[in-house]
Amino acid sequence: MEYVEIARAESERGELVLRERREEGAPAVLELRANGVFVMDTLETSTEQALATAALALVEDPQAVVVGGLGLGFTMHEVLADSRVARCAVVEIEDALVGWLRDGTVPHGPALLADERVAVVVADIAVAMAEARPASYDLVLLDVDNGPGYLVHDTNARLYQNDFLQTVRAVLRPGGAIVVWSAAEAPELGQALLQVFGAAEALPHEVRLQDRDEHYWLYVARVPSAT
Repeated sequence: MEYVEIARAESERGELVLRERREEGAPAVLELRANGVFVMDTLETSTEQALATAALALVEDPQAVVVGGLGLGFTMHEVLADSRVARCAVVEIEDALVGWLRDGTVPHGPALLADERVAVVVADIAVAMAEARPASYDLVLLDVDNGPGYLVHDTNARLYQNDFLQTVRAVLRPGGAIVVWSAAEAPELGQALLQVFGAAEALPHEVRLQDRDEHYWLYVARVPSAT
């Protein structure tokens, strides 16, 4: 196995690295790491697709969607594959990562970001949600970490707590939903969603990741439909 660094950036949150994983006889794989921690790659994308698919299935008419966390673009890609989606706001705190998708450092990036339904916001998702108009979105997909137990940055802990979830609820329209990705069971997150939304679900999702069977979770809560 050979690793070749493609791009590197430093910010107040630390180091972001895009590298290529090469193995003889196999296609090269792009891998994103933050402060040395694996975030995602282009080999196993079913988790990102599952997040979007599960969220889109929850809402009858998901015209306006927020994706918290750009990553390598696969959650956004799955959202845009749904013709019901008229507007997709992607909130990403790392400006360098947005640049890598825009300029083709991530090869599939330019085509994704060229979709006229996409608006990329370089911001903290907590700030972006606080500044959003009330009842302006049908879905919020949160994929900035591997869940509350595997934070990319310690400050992200607040994203799984009541205050932020209350902010998200205010942004959602009646019948809207939030879906949060987690690499492990997160009962405290489930409890926080229950307190804020009145009901919550933890949906298990199994995936084969680099020759290992992994068990992930989607935490879901909905705003009641208008009566």
